[in-house]
Amino acid sequence: MLDLNGNPTTSYDAVQQMWSGSDEQSLYNNELTIGQIIFKQLQREPQRLFQISHTEKTRLSRTQMLHDAAKVCSYLRLQGLNASSIVGLIGRNTTHLAAVAYGCMFNGTPFHAVNPNTEAHTIQSLYSITKPRIICCDGQDYVRLKDIAVALKAQIVTLSGHIAGVTSVEQLLQTPLSENFEPTRLERGSESIMAILCSSGTTGTPKAVTLSNSRLIFEQHSYLTANDVQYAPSTLDWLTGLITLITAGVYGTQRVISTEPFSCAHFLELCEQYSISWAIVAASYIAMLANYGGTNGRPLRSLRHLLFAGGHTLVTTLQKMQTHLQGQGVLRNAYGLTELGSIASCNYTTHSKPNSVGRLCGGICMRIVSDAGKFLGPKEVGELYCRNGQLWAGYYGNEKATAEMQDKQGWFHTGDVGYFDEDNYLYIVERKKDMLKYMNMMYYPHEIEEVIAQMPDVSEVCVFGLWNEIEGDAAAASVVRKKGSSLRSSDVEQFVRQHVTVKYKQLNGGTLMVDQLAKSANGKVNRQAVKKHYLEATKTK
Repeated sequence: MLDLNGNPTTSYDAVQQMWSGSDEQSLYNNELTIGQIIFKQLQREPQRLFQISHTEKTRLSRTQMLHDAAKVCSYLRLQGLNASSIVGLIGRNTTHLAAVAYGCMFNGTPFHAVNPNTEAHTIQSLYSITKPRIICCDGQDYVRLKDIAVALKAQIVTLSGHIAGVTSVEQLLQTPLSENFEPTRLERGSESIMAILCSSGTTGTPKAVTLSNSRLIFEQHSYLTANDVQYAPSTLDWLTGLITLITAGVYGTQRVISTEPFSCAHFLELCEQYSISWAIVAASYIAMLANYGGTNGRPLRSLRHLLFAGGHTLVTTLQKMQTHLQGQGVLRNAYGLTELGSIASCNYTTHSKPNSVGRLCGGICMRIVSDAGKFLGPKEVGELYCRNGQLWAGYYGNEKATAEMQDKQGWFHTGDVGYFDEDNYLYIVERKKDMLKYMNMMYYPHEIEEVIAQMPDVSEVCVFGLWNEIEGDAAAASVVRKKGSSLRSSDVEQFVRQHVTVKYKQLNGGTLMVDQLAKSANGKVNRQAVKKHYLEATKTK
């Protein structure tokens, strides 16, 4: 539910010390899976364009997507796969990836999506838990996945770059389709497992995160219509990629896909060529676009909803980005976690509350909890506990980690530190594990990043702690300077000294100029990888 200004509504219960998004009634029967819902929706306006592949130059109508997905489902049935089976998905955004995912949904068979750039030993570790019967991948990844498939006795199906003697997705699409085809009905309906994604892995080995057929994953975007054109650079192993795929199926939008990695030039090209109206990208991509010389109002004039998530974004960056968009309310900061299976909050007012991740989405409840387990009130900082009222099957095959993530009352312990202001807007201070201590004084990396980002010659910055047993975490920074700049490390350190009065928040660990910051597959700055590069580079000096 939105208020008169178009913002999500959030209420605070002072007795329970709990914030809640609007309580909205779902329009769909809980006995239905998302696959069943998409099956019905794709039958509407069957000849309407559904998907455009910019890279492969293909176009699919709704009826084509419906038939392709039904044929994939029929193939899975012929192979004896059901709701107890798993299909592995390691694919880029190619033409038939959506049909494979929808086909799994039609059959009630969960798919376990892993990023194509994941190391082979991590894939092996993940799939040794879920044990997929079929692994769908691009031909370029076949060699490094072959041994994994053999060990699991799994069949490989190529999605692109087909290899002689290996089953291709085109062969699946030749499966006969019965005239009375219907998706599989599951006894648990919306509570059954729909997909398995991976945790970010920034604090350890990724875990297999189960996602149910909960309506929240698409109903939070009910503002979408058949006239919208959607784009997300992320693949199905990220929640943002899955959200885009599902909302396209439910609301009948037109989706644009590309196998090219994100770049400012490519994003602007897609926006202008296809009149993209809705896009969701990593927070770091907003920084790239804001500082890109080619960004201007013309290629972005079609955007009505530009969501970003997955990291901290500087106020100066948001202000720059806002100048390239057509009015206020287009740029929106979304916060969520894979385990929740949906966005938890969204800020429609980044122009007036740029540091906030917004108000809670419908169906979401949240508490702020101290280290001692005490519930806190407005403007008090603590760990975010989040609940969506939906059944979570946990981390696949990992009961211990599941119990650590979600308590018996259903609250997810997010590991994020934050607070709510007097207007019920949520602010993320930092990841709890990113809290640093120098000479017994606590601080957060982003506080120093905000200062450095004020320097005109700075494009991107990442701050991290260098630990020693006497002082603790000394702040160090890796800085990307703007093209043509002669900015030096000493300039950055001096600037921080001039603008930060306390010694424990200064760059006591030093500064390194770098060409780029290491990022994870979804574009989020990987603080640990940046730190590792810093240590390796400074060791040789």
